[in-house]
Amino acid sequence: MAKNMNILITTGIYPPKIGGPAQYGKNLKTAFEEMNFNVVVKTFLFEDHLPSGIRHIFFFLKIVPAVLRSDVVFILDTFSVGLPSVFACKIFGKKSIIRTGGDFLWEQYVERTGKKVLLRSFYEQKKNNFSFKDRTIFRLTHWTLLNTSKIIFSTEWQRDIFINAYGLKKDRTFIVENYYGPKEGNFEPETKIFIASARNLKWKNIDVLKKIFNKIKLINKDVDLFTDNTLFPVFMDKIKNSYAVIQVSLGDISPNLILDAIRHNKPFICTKEVGIFPRIKDAGFFVDPLNEKEIEQAVLNLLDEGEYKKACEKVRQFSFIHTWKNIADEFLEVVKSL
Repeated sequence: MAKNMNILITTGIYPPKIGGPAQYGKNLKTAFEEMNFNVVVKTFLFEDHLPSGIRHIFFFLKIVPAVLRSDVVFILDTFSVGLPSVFACKIFGKKSIIRTGGDFLWEQYVERTGKKVLLRSFYEQKKNNFSFKDRTIFRLTHWTLLNTSKIIFSTEWQRDIFINAYGLKKDRTFIVENYYGPKEGNFEPETKIFIASARNLKWKNIDVLKKIFNKIKLINKDVDLFTDNTLFPVFMDKIKNSYAVIQVSLGDISPNLILDAIRHNKPFICTKEVGIFPRIKDAGFFVDPLNEKEIEQAVLNLLDEGEYKKACEKVRQFSFIHTWKNIADEFLEVVKSL
């Protein structure tokens, strides 16, 4: 593989924007640059304010020069930047590799309709009831996935969902697990504050968490729930000093919030609808996101001093590490298969 390989990364969000994909793009870029590759990142700027369709066209035009100079394009979603990126690569004969994040169509459906459908059940239960917009997104995503060179998933769970929904051939797909960093140490909680997702989206189930914590606070005023959207370093500091982390979304592939909790040895409550369950099943507590009583009981259990000590020990025992260097190396193995 050429030492001066030119890599283009396209991503919908990038620092200073907040979110897992933003940090993924930033750290992947750094890892490739440490290998002495030439790396360019293209992301949405003011395109965020353009309507869908026009946004895709504008992004396509913006990335054309970078695509022409690239040897391979890594794309960090399946629709927003995925569609224009794959289209550009097809036109100019460039190799493209999509690394899936979440599921844009499912996320948009839940946000638009307010229906709390689980990700793993979405295509089986709702496909026949898709709106015109849903069907359009599905067809365009299908085209994008079929026309990219290879597809990287972070979990078998999501790969199985996509293979069934979009008719993908398994031999065109690869698994590259998410970042599992080395432990940062043990930090005593300053207060009984639980950290939840900073993105107040319906599929994140934040409304249920707020309802549960408002109820618990009536009998335990020391307990609080943090859901503010802050800069990444501030958010990491909040996790470090927190009592626990809680994520009860309707479907999550490789939730960075939970992985950050593990890295900081913080007990966590996580949705059962999570792709990384086989990896982290012994490190935390898992709940049905549609069962409010089960979620409430899990929080109350963690508030018990004895149970909390056991929870801290469980997460401290987790030792798996998967660095950005490992991830970059595995991405390059996919490039070699092209």
